[in-house]
This record gives sequence, C-alpha cells and structure tokens, in this order.
Amino acid sequence: MAARKAVKSKPATRAKSATKSVTQIRPRVKVWLEVGDDYVFGWGICEILLAVQEAGSIKEAAAQLGKSYRYVWGRVKDAEATLQQPLVETRVGGVIEQRSDLTPLAKQLVEDFVAFRSRMLEVTRDEFASRFVALKRLAR
Repeated sequence: MAARKAVKSKPATRAKSATKSVTQIRPRVKVWLEVGDDYVFGWGICEILLAVQEAGSIKEAAAQLGKSYRYVWGRVKDAEATLQQPLVETRVGGVIEQRSDLTPLAKQLVEDFVAFRSRMLEVTRDEFASRFVALKRLAR
C-alpha cells in the first residue's frame, strides 16, 4: 500500500469571517450579454474595447491591461465571431498613431453596456438597501 502524502489543510475561514462586521456585507452582481447560449459581451471585453479606443492600438491596449496581445486579440475576435460583426478596425503601417479604432457598433455597444451595467449595479444596491432587514438589525 502506498503511503499517503500529508496534506496541509487551509485554516478555517470561519475565524477570518468572524472578525468582519455584518455592515461590510454588500451585494455583487455580474452582467453579460449572450447570443443563444454563447457569451458575447461583458465587462472584460468592454474594458478591452475601451483600452483599444484610448490607446489607438491593440498592442498598447494589451500592455495597459497587463494582458498579452494574443489574449486581447483573441477576445476581440471571439466577440466578433459571435456577433458576426467587426468591432475593431485596424490599419497596418503608416505614420498615424491611431492604428486601431472601434467600429460604430463597438462604440455603441460599449456606451450601452457601461450604462446598462451601471444601472444594474445601482438597482442591486437599492434593492439590497431596502431588503435584508435582519442584517441591519445585526449591525446595531
């Protein structure tokens, strides 16, 4: 019979959470868009497109986000494939600094998604504040 390797267990999270106040409880929500059952747009691709718009290049956007060019390019291409529409226009060479820009569709998607996500977070905070009375009583 093979000897079992001793496994170090992680410290119980109960002690850690016991030191936190109930007033620190807050809701979290993630918002994304799907086509059929396929993910197409969420905060991650939105941040990528915002960075491309700001930097004017996919390479610079990737650097700003701390991601590889390949990862950023792949995320853009995946979203474009699912939407069956281009999101980024690129120009090769030339002397202009803005080598990549968002398509009108991408600009509208980013604007709408940022507003939609912001509203969903606002509704979540409001609903949380108006409910969970038991937690409010514990905080006193």
